[in-house]
Amino acid sequence: MTTIPVPMITILGPTASGKTRLAAVLAADIDAEVISADSRQVYRRMDIGTGKDLDDYVVDGKRVPCHLVDICEPGTRYNVYEYQHDFLQAYDDITSRGKRVVLCGGTGLYLEAVLKGYHLSPVPQNAELRQRLEGKTLGELTILLEELKRRNGSAMHNTTDVDTAQRAIRAIEIEEYNLEHPVDDRFFPRFHSLVIGVDIDREERRQRITRRLRQRLEEGMVDEVRQLLDSGIPAENLIYYGLEYKYVTEYAIGKISYEEMFSQLEIAIHQFAKRQMTWFRGMERRGTIIHWIDYSLPLWEKVEAIKLLDANHAPNDITSSPSKDQDHG
Repeated sequence: MTTIPVPMITILGPTASGKTRLAAVLAADIDAEVISADSRQVYRRMDIGTGKDLDDYVVDGKRVPCHLVDICEPGTRYNVYEYQHDFLQAYDDITSRGKRVVLCGGTGLYLEAVLKGYHLSPVPQNAELRQRLEGKTLGELTILLEELKRRNGSAMHNTTDVDTAQRAIRAIEIEEYNLEHPVDDRFFPRFHSLVIGVDIDREERRQRITRRLRQRLEEGMVDEVRQLLDSGIPAENLIYYGLEYKYVTEYAIGKISYEEMFSQLEIAIHQFAKRQMTWFRGMERRGTIIHWIDYSLPLWEKVEAIKLLDANHAPNDITSSPSKDQDHG
């Protein structure tokens, strides 16, 4: 059974907010290791499109260890149940060596599954349900999912994670299963964590997203997708992952033009970042206290501010600082 000897620090934020570099520099400073909370960076050979930015983990010439990146093969369907299991293993490994843990990512469901200690069970595929839902639009599936969430009282499956019909069907499958099979009590500890949010101005975020998208395309994101397709991974499996892999795959198989790919993908990433902020706001409403730190501060000032908060952190008497971002959803 996992014990929790020291509090964890969690750093979250929308895409392009610089949270990875902040987590790495902080971890180097306090003798910690990073556990990633990113639902797509778990896949090997999906590097440029998922924005692994592994150079961010090099601090003063030394690489800060990062866990739960490159742990499964492209084309597979990793899920939050597996993430909890893998997180516990990584946490135990790190703390057994006397190190602290910095949890970092933008996948709200993974973050909250750890911070709130969700009790989850593996959910099998339901062939009859999938056949019944086949052919429905994403909009229709979203309505069905919202109704199931209402009946379950579920906070899972925000639209951040259901941006394709395949993902929506899987979310419906999970909610249906949980409605018919109440989740068994399964041990998962609730982690005491200081939670830091990177508060980036919306316009700055938009500029960084567009700039980073152009950079990733120049670095070979299309070639990366083509290599994955050439290795035998079906196009629909890559499209399932959404965002870069959805639109670049559609371009690679000739479904859309390069200009359509760029335009549609740029819009989709902006929308994704807004949905991430909506999820984080939901976390606050559900009781997670997030200390927002201004993105524009120099990196060392952000690190020192987090260390000060950490030194004074008590799980039951912290107050939150509101973010300036107005993406309330």
